[in-house]
Amino acid sequence: MNWSFAFAPLVPLWLIAGFAAVVVALAGIALVRRMRGAVVRLVAGLALAAALANPSLVDEKRTPLSSVAAIVVDRSQSQELGTRAAATEAARKAIEQAIAGQRNVEVREIDVPPARAGAAADGTRLFDALANGLSDVPPDRVAGAVLITDGQVHDVPAPAALGFNAPVHALVTGKADEIDRRLVLERAPRFGLVGTRQTVRLKVEDTAGSQQADARLTVRRDGETVGTQTVPVGRSVDIGIDIAHGGQNIFEFEVEPLAGELTEANNTAVAIVDGVRENLRVLLVSGEPHAGERTWRNLLKSDASVDLVHFTILRPPEKQDGTPINELSLIAFPTRELFSTKINEFDLIIFDRYHQRGILPLVYFDNIAEYVRKGGAVLVSEGPPQDPETFTGATLFETPLGSVLPAEPTGRVIEEPFRPGITETGKHHPVTRDLPGSASNPPAWSQWFRMIDANPSSGQTIMNGAEGRPLLILGREGEGRTAALLSDHAWLWARGYEGGGPHVQLLRRLAHWLMKEPELEEEALRLSARGDGLVVERQTLGDKIGTITLTDPAGKTTAVAMKEIEPGLWRADVPASGVGLYLATDGERKALAHVGPPNPRELADVRSTTDVLKPIADATGGTVRRIETGDGKVEMPRVTMLRNAPRYGGDDWIALKTTDASVLDGLVKVPLFAGFLGLAVLLGLMSSTWLREGLRRFSRR
Repeated sequence: MNWSFAFAPLVPLWLIAGFAAVVVALAGIALVRRMRGAVVRLVAGLALAAALANPSLVDEKRTPLSSVAAIVVDRSQSQELGTRAAATEAARKAIEQAIAGQRNVEVREIDVPPARAGAAADGTRLFDALANGLSDVPPDRVAGAVLITDGQVHDVPAPAALGFNAPVHALVTGKADEIDRRLVLERAPRFGLVGTRQTVRLKVEDTAGSQQADARLTVRRDGETVGTQTVPVGRSVDIGIDIAHGGQNIFEFEVEPLAGELTEANNTAVAIVDGVRENLRVLLVSGEPHAGERTWRNLLKSDASVDLVHFTILRPPEKQDGTPINELSLIAFPTRELFSTKINEFDLIIFDRYHQRGILPLVYFDNIAEYVRKGGAVLVSEGPPQDPETFTGATLFETPLGSVLPAEPTGRVIEEPFRPGITETGKHHPVTRDLPGSASNPPAWSQWFRMIDANPSSGQTIMNGAEGRPLLILGREGEGRTAALLSDHAWLWARGYEGGGPHVQLLRRLAHWLMKEPELEEEALRLSARGDGLVVERQTLGDKIGTITLTDPAGKTTAVAMKEIEPGLWRADVPASGVGLYLATDGERKALAHVGPPNPRELADVRSTTDVLKPIADATGGTVRRIETGDGKVEMPRVTMLRNAPRYGGDDWIALKTTDASVLDGLVKVPLFAGFLGLAVLLGLMSSTWLREGLRRFSRR
């Protein structure tokens, strides 16, 4: 029974207080004057004031609530090492059975899975999981928490921020004498210009007991080994890395294992460096002024990643009128500088309606062909000259450059309306796939009226024109690329004629494909991390793809079920099994992606420890103890319950806190001045004052 007083005043409290004050004051005066009956009158007045306050005795009827004990099981990646997983499972079963055997205790088991993608999930976060698991439990019901872990916990809070006042115990798996080697990435750049050399700083750390002074380090870029070297153990060392391409350059640094070490998982460090291209340099040579010349210029000038050098041939050699050179306002075409000494500085050369008219010597076209074979790019935008009779024999195909061009003009100019179309190959090619307006038949763009007839000599025809003849042909030669656009009427789309067309998308994609933009590769395998999963993409010009295999950080391989979402583009969404480096391959191509932090804290130090959890265990009265014995068995402490104690554990036992939490079922209320009994007490006290006065007067007679 829980008896207590409660008051329900019949009049305002200030009125009761005022009445009591008057009673006390009058009684005080009476006592000072030694008047008889003053004490009786004081008691009677205060009893009346108490009756106005309406006091009651209240008995609360409560049902005790069970105490809640949490068992937090660490399932992180480091818990898979050695015998830790088996010890964890044995400890979980034993401690759950021991706590369940206690009276009026509810067991709540909380599993903490391995960290998945995202920096917010970096490390082992047992206390976040504990807080979430007990979020619906009032703090006064928590009997304590038992953590089964290797001790590597990365979110240990201050005791005041724990959220409950009960002991925290840690049962630590693993052994005290474990040795391990790890590779620490101390510094790495986030960005680097393509073609430059950057520096990362690494350090090989061994636990006590290792006698090795040096270790062998292997460096890989995008899965391919680029170098090996010997590095000192225990000292920081700088390693040079080359940024080979735009986008993510994934560098792996792997140090040889230490004999008898706990795991090799932390012998690898990953640096992800985004390759940034300097502005792409484009040389645009217009053979003569024409309506489409400004289309190319405006398009390339509007691209922030392109530096454009543009020359227009306004005065060909046949225009000799005797004007002195020093009186001409034209700039001489710097043929030697552009096509001999500085040709390799350009990423793309565009010949726009250029015809062989004696401006460039043949030796320079040979230089351009060699420039293509060594990795350069040339785009020829064909159109007839102002004098069609000079067209035959004046094309660039008749020069040494023709050996690398993908088409040979027949000498025929087709002048009739036609609507550019996309070929079956073009529907699969990233340059022309899903161009705006291409989904309808005929395509929803305007007509062109002129094109050059040509026969493809190599490459792929991705657009056709009048009479179904090739309109846009892409080709490869050596390490470089070429393209032939066999019409000069793309400017009609730019001017909005009959609604225009997707000239920006087409010409920009074409230019960037020639400059080897990775996203426009026609045969590619891509792997990227998105959220807590992976996206696998396969781009191809074919109708089928081979089997793609995905390898996770643990070395497990699975076949990926791909689905064609667009012509030539296959995709699959795959959940990530954990943090680390993933590899996708189809047997010919490879793609890598890293899920989560490049160097997760979970693998920074995998040795079992009791030091991390000891402060919070001591602050809450709990204990930290190892449970694995030398013979591979698990030694568990006894479990008991204590109501309040400074310590909740000893050498071979741990205790949880017995709580006093309860739920209120009802109240029993007994008024003290209610009914005939209360009335009789008040009347008795009041009448006693007159009774005493009457007796005093009677005695005087």
